[in-house]
Amino acid sequence: MKHLSTILSVIALALIAVLFYFQFANKKPHTESHAGPAEKDNSFKMAYFDIDSLQNNYQYYKDALEELKAKEQSMNNELQSLEKSYQRKIQEWQQRGSSMSQSEAEAANREYQQMQANYQQRRGMLEQQIGNLQMEKRKNIKEKIEAFLKDYNKDRKYAYIISYEPELMFYKDSAYDITGDLIKGLNAGYQPQKK
Repeated sequence: MKHLSTILSVIALALIAVLFYFQFANKKPHTESHAGPAEKDNSFKMAYFDIDSLQNNYQYYKDALEELKAKEQSMNNELQSLEKSYQRKIQEWQQRGSSMSQSEAEAANREYQQMQANYQQRRGMLEQQIGNLQMEKRKNIKEKIEAFLKDYNKDRKYAYIISYEPELMFYKDSAYDITGDLIKGLNAGYQPQKK
C-alpha cells in the first residue's frame, strides 16, 4: 500500500500538467479592456485532499492494509515452514554423509535441486498473488475515491480535485481542503465484510 500515495501523486502531477497546458496553451495576448466587472469570470477553483490523512482515517484503506499484512504473514509462515522441512532433510543427508553410496549421493543432490526449484516456484507464486491483491486493492480505493468525488463535485464547484503530498505541492490554502468531507463520505459508504 506504500505505492498508493506514489500512484496518486503521479496522477495529481499529471493533472497539474494538464491544467497548466490548458491554462496557457491557448492564451491570447493580453489586451487592455475597459469592460469592467461585467466580464465573465473565467477563474477556476481547485480542491485537494491530504492522502496521508485519508490513509490513516479511511476504514476501507485500513482494512485492506490489514488484509495485505495478513496475507504477507501467511506467505512468510508457509515459506519458513518449507525452509525448515528442507533444512531437516539436508541435515539427514549430512549425518549420513560418508555412509551414502555414490548413487544415493546423486539422488540426494537431484532431490536438493528439486527442493530449491520448488521453493523458488512457490515463493514466486505467492509473491504474484500478493502483488495482484495489492493492485486490486489500490484500484478499488482509487475507484471509490473517484466515485465519491464525482458525486461530491456534481455542482462543478471545483475544476480539479487533487491529492496533497508535501513533496509535490509547496503551497496550499486550507480553505480548499476537502479531506474531512472525503473521509466522512467514504467511511459512511463503507460496509466492512463480516468475518
